[in-house]
Amino acid sequence: MTERGRGGLTRAPDALRIGPSRVATDGADLVFEIDEVGMPLPRRVTGIVRVRPEIPAGPRVTLDPDGRHRWQALAPRARIEVDLRRPELRWSGTGYLDANDGDAPLERDFHSWEWARAATARGASVVYDVRTRAGARTAIATHFDADGFSAFEPPPACVLPPTSIWRIPRPARGRDARIAATLEDTPFYARSQIRTHWEGAPVEAMHESLLLDRFATPIVRAMLPFRMPRRAR
Repeated sequence: MTERGRGGLTRAPDALRIGPSRVATDGADLVFEIDEVGMPLPRRVTGIVRVRPEIPAGPRVTLDPDGRHRWQALAPRARIEVDLRRPELRWSGTGYLDANDGDAPLERDFHSWEWARAATARGASVVYDVRTRAGARTAIATHFDADGFSAFEPPPACVLPPTSIWRIPRPARGRDARIAATLEDTPFYARSQIRTHWEGAPVEAMHESLLLDRFATPIVRAMLPFRMPRRAR
């Protein structure tokens, strides 16, 4: 997670290089070759991550009324193989890959958002809940499987306990929701594992809460380079 200038970027139809790291396709897998320095305590992070999509990509979805921000589930469900040399770490399992893009900074148009994704018996489900600066709230609930994608009724809103260190609010969607684990607790972002029920079925979901009001404050902006360093190339 290093921000780099234009000189550190190389693009091709089947590959993308950012600094010393790159991702390319070999026809079946997306292969991420990672060569970075972790922060805030510097240490090398090198190795290979393979992502093999198991179901087709979903549609490109507009997140705001003005159409400035988009999201797409590129691999709603995938097979993941992690083989890191530094630190020495290997595992495999079920994963997910998506992408966001936009024509304006997120903090200009959004107050906050919550997102959750869960693997299901046939594929995966995603719930996206966004709140715009204009006061609009949009909840998107989509199920993905081998036959394509379909919308479902967004689960009822609920409120989970805030994170323990930075007190990030964790609104969520689902019945009988509870926190299983907190994975990231930062000044403006939290990632958690939650257990809940969607469409009457129990799920274990990856959940994120993004507080863009907090992100936009000067003190948090000053802290960002200590977590995400910036390099010319």
